[in-house]
Amino acid sequence: MEKWDSGASTSAFHVPEWMIQFADQKQEFNKRPTKIGRRSLSRSISQSSTDSYSSEERSQQLSVGPSLPHSAWANAKGALSVPREARKTWLTPPAASYTDSSDDETSPRDKQQKNSKGSSDFCVKNIKQAEFGRREIEIAEQEMPALMALRKRAQGEKPLAGAKIVGCTHITAQTAVLMETLGALGAQCRWAACNIYSTLNEVAAALAESGFPVFAWKGESEDDFWWCIDRCVNVEGWQPNMILDDGGDLTHWIYKKYPNMFKKIKGIVEESVTGVHRLYQLSKAGKLCVPAMNVNDSVTKQKFDNLYCCRESILDGLKRTTDMMFGGKQVVVCGYGEVGKGCCAALKAMGSIVYVTEIDPICALQACMDGFRLVKLNEVIRQVDIVITCTGNKNVVTREHLDRMKNSCIVCNMGHSNTEIDVASLRTPELTWERVRSQVDHVIWPDGKRIVLLAEGRLLNLSCSTVPTFVLSITATTQALALIELYNAPEGRYKQDVYLLPKKMDEYVASLHLPTFDAHLTELTDEQAKYLGLNKNGPFKPNYYRY
Repeated sequence: MEKWDSGASTSAFHVPEWMIQFADQKQEFNKRPTKIGRRSLSRSISQSSTDSYSSEERSQQLSVGPSLPHSAWANAKGALSVPREARKTWLTPPAASYTDSSDDETSPRDKQQKNSKGSSDFCVKNIKQAEFGRREIEIAEQEMPALMALRKRAQGEKPLAGAKIVGCTHITAQTAVLMETLGALGAQCRWAACNIYSTLNEVAAALAESGFPVFAWKGESEDDFWWCIDRCVNVEGWQPNMILDDGGDLTHWIYKKYPNMFKKIKGIVEESVTGVHRLYQLSKAGKLCVPAMNVNDSVTKQKFDNLYCCRESILDGLKRTTDMMFGGKQVVVCGYGEVGKGCCAALKAMGSIVYVTEIDPICALQACMDGFRLVKLNEVIRQVDIVITCTGNKNVVTREHLDRMKNSCIVCNMGHSNTEIDVASLRTPELTWERVRSQVDHVIWPDGKRIVLLAEGRLLNLSCSTVPTFVLSITATTQALALIELYNAPEGRYKQDVYLLPKKMDEYVASLHLPTFDAHLTELTDEQAKYLGLNKNGPFKPNYYRY
């Protein structure tokens, strides 16, 4: 390569041959006609380059670089020009990869599968993926110290002996660690997924192989979703006495189909905004017939899962699906609760211009004090590049909003339920749906405008990416303790109402995670404890304290 003398004057600078070569090829490339029209960058990237250019053209583009002997470039071009089928063999994953069966279109409901013990009481995508799922679970265990500590401390006592827990949550490696912990503490579990896109098929297979009746796979239909829940609940010779729910769908199904089951159910543990809202509605109407624990509003769930988890996973979900750069993008975040706060903080740190919509004046003032512009959605809908909902409400983004969005606007949801974006209004004859990649769709208007819809309006981070395991350790430990509390509570302690997790349990969950950071708590002296009117071992804050 030609030498670049940085100390020489500008007039003496000799342009290296490779820079001239690059400039010439860039001009040639810019003149080349393109067939992609108004397709967005994400779609163009997601398709193979073989769809647009010949191997000869690609080899010319890839030849930009330092000058090499002609024979070397000829050899390189020859390698790049091999037949397409031959090139595929270079990119094909090893035969042992668990992703090999992902293209199997056969519904798991139509398959006859058994685990190594001969049991068929499960329905997953492919039981042969179990080995890979087990490895993922083992990795998750390393980042879930509190749950593993709880398993070790309480395993001898078996505080959940006799408990029959039916669960409906996201089925991930972290959930698997929770389920196996509940099993180690004496419980029997049957499980379905609360989201049709968030199940990790290999993890579901590992759980089924271990003997857990799991009914879930990624990409379920609506009919599959309710069928899986029913298979968990409606089984001969087994009736649940505890419910662990995420979104309220399981609780709703039992109320609708099997109301008599509540005669033996001791309690419900619910972890989502949507599910808790439904429980309070039942309580207000006098239809809640068992005690329920609101885990969502516990401090350890609100501050860690909702805030810190979403602060990291929002970027992960958007990057994996769209490959976009955040700097300078205009984003509107609907809702400034804990989830909204996490999303806004992450996007602001990446250089995005962030707007916030909010109905609560307190949350609205917080957004203003944090440096965000508070607007109505109608005021910015034409100009923003990304729309994110995280309210737990319905029809936050309506068809009218969708019609007014700019071309290639990205629309996604970080709330639990898929009701925040009016996706149903987009399934009309005049609009065309075009699948870009998994969980990414173009919805195209007659004039050619398109929006990028992620996960069909369902929860972005668990549908399109993953969430930090350590944060889920906090949530899962909180859920486990809530189940233990409700199951072992003496009759009369909890009435047919919705309760918050006791403050002492919140503090206990937090304390179990501190050793990970080599953190050392300061202890109150007897004099200090007396002065504050506190027990030296907690709880350290009253229930009305806002963290």
